[in-house]
Amino acid sequence: MPGIVSYGAYLPYWRLGRAAIGTALGSGGGSGSRSVASYDEDTTSMGVEAGRRLLATVPAGYQPGLLAFATTAPAYADKTNAAIIHAALALSGSLPAFDAVGAVRSGVGATWIAQAAGGVAVLADIRTGRPGSSDEAGGGDAAVALAFGTDGVIAEVVAAASVTAEFVDRWRTPGAAFSKQWEERFGEHAYGPLVDQAVTEALKAADITADELDHVIVTGTHARAVKAARATFGARPDAVTADLTVEVGYTGTAHWALLLADVLDRAEPGQMIAVVHLADGVDVWLLRTTDAIAAHTPARTVRQAIEATRGELSYAQFLTWRGFLQREPPRRPEPERPAAPPSLRTDAWKYAFVGSRDENGFVHLPPSRVSMAGGAIDQMEPAPMADVPATIATFTVDRLAFSLSPPVVAAVIDFDGGGRFQCELTDVDPATVAIGDRVAMTFRRLYTTDGVHNYFWKARLLAAPTASDQED
Repeated sequence: MPGIVSYGAYLPYWRLGRAAIGTALGSGGGSGSRSVASYDEDTTSMGVEAGRRLLATVPAGYQPGLLAFATTAPAYADKTNAAIIHAALALSGSLPAFDAVGAVRSGVGATWIAQAAGGVAVLADIRTGRPGSSDEAGGGDAAVALAFGTDGVIAEVVAAASVTAEFVDRWRTPGAAFSKQWEERFGEHAYGPLVDQAVTEALKAADITADELDHVIVTGTHARAVKAARATFGARPDAVTADLTVEVGYTGTAHWALLLADVLDRAEPGQMIAVVHLADGVDVWLLRTTDAIAAHTPARTVRQAIEATRGELSYAQFLTWRGFLQREPPRRPEPERPAAPPSLRTDAWKYAFVGSRDENGFVHLPPSRVSMAGGAIDQMEPAPMADVPATIATFTVDRLAFSLSPPVVAAVIDFDGGGRFQCELTDVDPATVAIGDRVAMTFRRLYTTDGVHNYFWKARLLAAPTASDQED
């Protein structure tokens, strides 16, 4: 039976304590914290990181049928964002990649497409709101990737149901920075009957009752309707899972999948899982874990990822990264727009971080046709380096370079097994960096000029706690 064969979840390194909002503005905020994508991250780069964690744990020989990417905050319009994820993950050129963007519910659609094709769904979101609003405090940023297939299934799809209704609950016009919401009591009233209908249909199709469910995930765009649905679902109270909004906030398109990843992290064989998602209707998904889940080890669990984040981000820095606070830039010219032709010619290097290795084993970064060690020409083989750890050989702290988060820490790193490269460090406190520190590569957006995003790779410390480490 088809189902989920693996999954990967990514949470950014930074969290914003909600109390910082109230301290700065005199109102708003609240308790807990929300996850925050760094200045050099967007939904595409986070999707790459989730996909990397997924591919690290898929069954041997797994070949996806397609890649579907969903978000409400695409880095590009007109251009396919999934193609960038496809390139960064070094997937086969014959593998189709598609976007499903614009609405929170698009994540469900992308997942169903991936399920039908035995492919990969990548869901990512960056949520924000007007400064001081509940959307700002309650939002969060995350990405999750789900792989589907028939071999090595850890959670098989038992049944599903979907109910659609048109009503104005939450909306945002193209180009608007903030979404808006209708009066909350109306949304609670509109969603209630839809939840009853979708849940009833799914349980009937699976021939089970609500009290037979071991894990129940209920989430969506309307907080009051979600809370009411949890109370009327009919499941055992101990089966209803925590929604993680206190720790990371509501992560939009990715949130139901983030909660599912959290459940799969600790689920046992033979357990029934219900996912109930409220957004422009109600979607219900019933899964049963298999014996294979006992042997499945994620690259990092969701709870480990939360524990590894850093919560000292200031509200001023958050506003700057979101573009709401225009601060004086460094006295340096902005970078030039990345050119399309060289990006195409060097796509394996730029997006997948593939160098070249000569016949003597010498690794060239960036790739070269001519061997620096022996002078041989075109006697190279590809050297994928994105997942190879490295060590800092030397570094410098540049306080004048153009950056939304100065200072810039540039380092020369030596990769295990060969290869030296100069790159920028990210998610780092300059005062804690030292020669000999261990680092891993991470896919980021270097800058944006004239609407063109320059994606490439940076390094992050392995010794420091980060949400994306695969090593402890």
